[in-house]
Amino acid sequence: MGIFQLLMEKPWLPVEGEGEEPAEQRASSMESPHVGLRVFLAVATVLFTLFLVVYVERMTFPDWRPLSEPWVLWLNTLVLIISSAGFHWASVNAERGDLEGIKTGLLTAGVASFAFLAGQLWAWQLLVDLGYYDMANPAVGFFYLLTGVHGVHLLGGLVAWFRTSAKVKAEADMAQLRMSVGLCAVYWHFLLVVWLVLFGLLLLT
Repeated sequence: MGIFQLLMEKPWLPVEGEGEEPAEQRASSMESPHVGLRVFLAVATVLFTLFLVVYVERMTFPDWRPLSEPWVLWLNTLVLIISSAGFHWASVNAERGDLEGIKTGLLTAGVASFAFLAGQLWAWQLLVDLGYYDMANPAVGFFYLLTGVHGVHLLGGLVAWFRTSAKVKAEADMAQLRMSVGLCAVYWHFLLVVWLVLFGLLLLT
């Protein structure tokens, strides 16, 4: 029996559980980043929702004095749309397996994201030049708070953008690139929606 078993062995075939990750484990490792992102987006949505509720409630107080939003916010909105579109383009090309298309999309998204942050700082400077730095006016404080928190979330996303760009430069496995680019695209679409809501509320009030 022992000799027969030795003759029937096929050493050129991988042994299950040795040198090869089980399908269930591979699926789990691919799914966990998506779950983590969903949890984070849910928490961020609750955070921004609470800010907006308090913002609307605070407007009813007599010490609220509306401020004029800088014109550069319109330009910043367009730039953020371009950034989100760049990530979408990168995600589409990741599905196609087009490495050059991924590079173009990520470069566009990254440049536009940095431009958006620079534009937000410019908007702050314009408000200071107009005399909107008195925190006794809650409208001023809320403007800096809302735009600042949004900017911090975008900065965190740029860390993921940098890591994804490093994977692209190293020509990592396309499955990994597809997942990383897809997660970045979802996050930037979320940031765009949040900004559109914030900007619309600032304009309406």
